[in-house]
Amino acid sequence: MKHLNLKITGTVQGVYYRASAKQKADALGVKGFVRNQPDGSVYIEAEAAPEVLEEFLAWCYQGPERAQVLNVETTSAPLQNFVEFEVRR
Repeated sequence: MKHLNLKITGTVQGVYYRASAKQKADALGVKGFVRNQPDGSVYIEAEAAPEVLEEFLAWCYQGPERAQVLNVETTSAPLQNFVEFEVRR
């Protein structure tokens, strides 16, 4: 298991990025959360096997159809042992 913190910038709010990220995370078995940030970015904490996180990260660079992702910053962090993936407000 591995934990990544992601900051996604671009046109990523108001385009169903959080809901779509949850759908993708649930489909892959990724645990953690996603939330909008005051600066217009989206913040994700994600935990899964490294190869699963790679696939989720690749999706984050694309996002849903209406998103225009400019950058995804990733940092590793200690495991939080999330039990599900949730959308936070």
